[in-house]
Amino acid sequence: MTINSANPFQFKQFTVHQDRCAMKVGTDGVLLGAWTSLTHQPNSVLDIGAGTGLIALQLAQRSFAETIDALELDDNAYEQCVQNFETSPWGDRLFCYHASFMEFVGEIEDKYDLIVCNPPFYKEEVSSGNDARDMARQSSSLPLTQLLDGVSQLLSGQGRFTVVLPYSYLEETINDAQHVGLYPNRMLMVRGNPASPFKRVLLEFSKKITALKKGELTIETERHQYTPEYVALTQAFYLKM
Repeated sequence: MTINSANPFQFKQFTVHQDRCAMKVGTDGVLLGAWTSLTHQPNSVLDIGAGTGLIALQLAQRSFAETIDALELDDNAYEQCVQNFETSPWGDRLFCYHASFMEFVGEIEDKYDLIVCNPPFYKEEVSSGNDARDMARQSSSLPLTQLLDGVSQLLSGQGRFTVVLPYSYLEETINDAQHVGLYPNRMLMVRGNPASPFKRVLLEFSKKITALKKGELTIETERHQYTPEYVALTQAFYLKM
């Protein structure tokens, strides 16, 4: 689910430059930025492993949050994220930190009302020959248990955490999250077309135990023929939706 282009990606209200980022604009990120609930009206937001800054930009478009912070370790991606923030309509609300997640957790005392992450989740350790791409893709650069533990420390009592992962990680992630006091509230299972299995799952966690609300999303009925549900979710962003 990746849109393979080094060219700037033009959304309705902002542009994402991506030529210096290992991971380009992709469906996973767009879905997470669109699906993440803002009903609790978060005032402070954190995007972990921001890459181009796409998700933070989507949340800036959708919300009135005064503070939208992003975190990016890779030098080139950090610089490009800052550029994308500064050229957006919401530059005064967006800020990117250049640090690792664990450094950030150890130094920041603030709590966030909303934390989002499109994490590196490939477990294979075979190098692609591109160190930046490997770091952006492979879970060894930010193990899931480490991510969940850090999120539990940074999330406010009323806060929510959303993440997109391979569908096969669903049970493992829910179990690991419960060990650090994070409980699943919502989930969206995503498949590419009606004949394909679920490939991704979007999850929302909080520090409160609630009944889990489950949903399903199919992206296309056939190639480039998008379902009404996918259009409704993403049309605020994509130019041609």
